[in-house]
Amino acid sequence: MRSKPDNMELVLTGRNVPDEIADLADLITEMKPIKHYYDKGVTARKGIEL
Repeated sequence: MRSKPDNMELVLTGRNVPDEIADLADLITEMKPIKHYYDKGVTARKGIEL
């Protein structure tokens, strides 16, 4: 991350970001569902969620 070119943007995904990465990051977003149709029993669709 420290040696990337200035015109390059890095997008990392995952959970539980290590402090070493968090310290270098410009933006960290935590996404969590508030309401989801899976809760109503809707199953994953092939080509969309699967």
